[in-house]
Amino acid sequence: MISVSYLSVIDNLENVINKLNNTNCDYIHVDVMDGIFVSNKTINIDSIQDILLKSNKKLDVHLMVKDIKFYVDKYSELKPEIITIHYEASDNIMDDIKYIKSKGIKCGVSIKPNTSVSSLLPYLIDIDLILVMSVEPGFGGQTFLDSAIPKINHLRNLRKQNDLNYLIEVDGGINDINASMCNADILVSGNYITSSDDYQKRIDKLRN
Repeated sequence: MISVSYLSVIDNLENVINKLNNTNCDYIHVDVMDGIFVSNKTINIDSIQDILLKSNKKLDVHLMVKDIKFYVDKYSELKPEIITIHYEASDNIMDDIKYIKSKGIKCGVSIKPNTSVSSLLPYLIDIDLILVMSVEPGFGGQTFLDSAIPKINHLRNLRKQNDLNYLIEVDGGINDINASMCNADILVSGNYITSSDDYQKRIDKLRN
């Protein structure tokens, strides 16, 4: 599956979302940054809510924030399929997982490049999605880190061995060259797609 991030888009977000609506991408990836957990900060939800609510795509919200419940409350109004939080940002990961699920939304947990898969072992049965960051979170256009690949493979093995059902997502620097190395269920790609004149052509390259 393909989830398209608009993080690198500066202007004409509505036009970009409309163009994505006319592709066969599976999700729109909504990156949310608070300027605390990561140094950058995204625009206020009020500026984009109407645009995203009109989209015909499922939403995949990625919270790069410290005050998790505040942002979960805000972004749950978009009725996303998934809200993903960062393991490193949470003071009580199990409590945050339950909070998201109490809203009828699937819960994902993301790990930064320096965080081990083993950190998630106690929670695997409760997580709907694991997001492996293949760049440092915080801004778009970075180069893919190969260290994400063994993490993805480890998560696939754990899922099979323990008969679990979480999806594996990878985010950061994804393009048509490294996509084939990422044996993940969902590829998140931003700049590679949104900087192109033909979104569908780039999406097809990632799928193939």
